Amino acid sequence: MQKDDSWITGHYLDGMGAAEKMNGALLPKDLAGERCVWVQLNMNEFAAQIWLREESRLPEVVVEALLAEETRPRCMMVNDGVLLNLRGVNMNPGADPADMVSVQIYGERRLIVSAQRRRLRAVNDVEKHLHDGTGPKDVGELLADLSDSLSERMSHVVANINDQVDQLEEALVNENAQQNRHGLQELRREVIGLRRYIAPQREAMAALAGENISWVPALERQQIRSSADRLTLFVEEIDLVRERAAIIQDELSSNQSERMNKNMYVLAIISGIFLPLTLITGLLGINVAGIPGADWPWAFAAVTGLMVLFGIGELFLLRRLHWF
Repeated sequence: MQKDDSWITGHYLDGMGAAEKMNGALLPKDLAGERCVWVQLNMNEFAAQIWLREESRLPEVVVEALLAEETRPRCMMVNDGVLLNLRGVNMNPGADPADMVSVQIYGERRLIVSAQRRRLRAVNDVEKHLHDGTGPKDVGELLADLSDSLSERMSHVVANINDQVDQLEEALVNENAQQNRHGLQELRREVIGLRRYIAPQREAMAALAGENISWVPALERQQIRSSADRLTLFVEEIDLVRERAAIIQDELSSNQSERMNKNMYVLAIISGIFLPLTLITGLLGINVAGIPGADWPWAFAAVTGLMVLFGIGELFLLRRLHWF
């Protein structure tokens, strides 16, 4: 979550787009202060859990929600505060974007607490803006910027998925079917993982935008609504990718069936040509008296020539019948 080893960090928002980084030891007495505070918790640290349970003085339902390890996106009002469980795409090096990272957020008029167990670059983007002096000015704007940053990071992943399905469609004819099938399986797995959380997150953001929260101005509420609309677009694009992937899967199966049918057809033609010849050689190969030509030295050559002529005749007949 943070690059340093601190178990808890926070920022005082100065109301001008910048922030002053605070020491975690000061948090218990500063939470009820006059300045807006953003507290960031690394929930892998036991000290952060102890602080949240014993010193934060947050409502019990909020504490339990922030401590939860596995959560689905949701929005819930707690008195005049709002509790959000959101997910962000995993952009860490070597990570799977579909393995979405959970971030639990609780916001009040002058306080916002975010809890994570893994680094989330969308949250780091907002923190960087504060360090640059271009960040949110109050808690309402901070909440809106966090939701917007999460959506922005998702847009890159959704665009990449669209590019992948475009490449699969273009390579469907030219590339090896097995390679296409492997790429398609990976794509469908990634799409399923993304939709699992993006769809309920859209509902959570829409619910947040619809709440009449006194400390979230109309402009920030509109920004949150825009983030919900973007999530709706992402869900629609993911559904479209799923449909396109299903079409590609059908095309791959159709191509494979067509190749198998062609191979079976060739084998049937070969079997049809050699079946009469096999019958002749079988009859002449039985060890009984009276086989024609048994005492004639040219019998083998004559039979062989006859079978060659017979095979050529079969090929000519099948050709005339347009069987191949």
